Amino acid sequence: MLTAVLLYLSVLVLVGAYRSRRVQTGDDFLVAGRALPARVLVFTLLATWIGSGSLFAGAGLGYRAGFPALWQSAGAWVGIALVYFIAPRVRRIAMYTVPDILELRYGPAARVLGTVTTVLAYSTIAAYQFRGGGRLLAAISGVDPDTGALITMAFCVLFTALAGMLSIAYLDVGNGLLMTVGVMLAVVFMVGGAGGPGAALAALRPDQVSLFGTLGPQAALALFLPTMFLLLGEANMYQKFFSARDERAARLAVGGWIVGTIVVETLIDSTGVLASTVLPGLTEPQSEEIVIRVATGVLPAFLGVVLVCGAAAIIVSTANSFLLTPATNLIRDVYQRFVNPSVTGAQVIVYTRIIVVVLGVFGYVAGKFFPTILAMALWAYTMYGAGITPALLGALLWRRATPAGGVASILAGMITTLGWEIVGLARGVDGAPAYLLGLETAYPALALSIGTLIVVSLATPAPSAAQTAALDGPRTL
Repeated sequence: MLTAVLLYLSVLVLVGAYRSRRVQTGDDFLVAGRALPARVLVFTLLATWIGSGSLFAGAGLGYRAGFPALWQSAGAWVGIALVYFIAPRVRRIAMYTVPDILELRYGPAARVLGTVTTVLAYSTIAAYQFRGGGRLLAAISGVDPDTGALITMAFCVLFTALAGMLSIAYLDVGNGLLMTVGVMLAVVFMVGGAGGPGAALAALRPDQVSLFGTLGPQAALALFLPTMFLLLGEANMYQKFFSARDERAARLAVGGWIVGTIVVETLIDSTGVLASTVLPGLTEPQSEEIVIRVATGVLPAFLGVVLVCGAAAIIVSTANSFLLTPATNLIRDVYQRFVNPSVTGAQVIVYTRIIVVVLGVFGYVAGKFFPTILAMALWAYTMYGAGITPALLGALLWRRATPAGGVASILAGMITTLGWEIVGLARGVDGAPAYLLGLETAYPALALSIGTLIVVSLATPAPSAAQTAALDGPRTL
């Protein structure tokens, strides 16, 4: 299996290096020359969204809680459905980053705060891709998980720095297909081994096939809300919409993306659910490795190799995008905006590559401070979903949103997420947080962010017509 994974990753590097020769300008590196067709956008959106959060945290939760684990995935499904109506307008604006949009409506302070929030959240998401890669390498080769995470980080940094958006988007077509085939074959094999769908479901506990199961409504919504709000403001998604050929391509891609996400995430969670009857008794950290355990201990050799390569594709494709986006933010929204506005396209490429390396190292170190991949995912989702999404949606959809309201909303989301998590961890035991009032961070962070946006906006003078018109953009259909 290790040989197959290394061979697959080597092919990615070679193809990425070859395609990188076509990168001539900053636009090529950051937004693929704004020329991606819908068929490519579908797979790069799918491969970017489905990462270690689904592969390890989602499948692990499926192992422990059953199909109620899909509440986390459902947040993405609803978010993508809502994004369908936003995508054409985002492409029409033709910017580079989410902080670009925030500054158009709220001013420079919003750009800076948006960049800080994105870097914190997305470096954490990249970090748990590295941890996922470390676990994968540990399972198939016996290497120490920390060493495996370091190897994964080095590979993802090298690949991202070489490729840029132009290469990443096209390689994600292969990554998306491989991960879909891998989990589909795994589920088909386990269902067949159980004696068919009816027998497979009959072997599960009643709570595993209920609406909320052992999670309960509050915990289920605490999974659903951060995922939905992250998706609605997801910077990778907006950067890929900016990379689309036109508004029609952006909208068509969203339609295919929601179908692909529902199918693949349901299959991944189902792998964990079905494996709970085949490999019972795993601890929580062990259950987060259930997809790899299925590949190495349940499936026939060939199917196991396909699933492991699909897992590698999931990790690499997501890490690439979650390194490139914050690097783009730092070069565009800080350096080019405030330090050196006259920077050339060639310099943008070089500096972005350097920042990718720095973010990779930062993410690797940050990943050591979280007990599980699920904990990392929920923290990052909440930080971004509460810090960015309400202000971003207000900028795009609510003409009464004011600069003061937008900036206050970002600050409220960031500070509440950090404070609530720090207090919860300080009061907790053995790495398990004990939140104030028994409320997971998503509830106070989102409530305060949205409430602050509304209250401060209504309490301050309405924006001018020029400010609200700045995000309309020229129509290109």
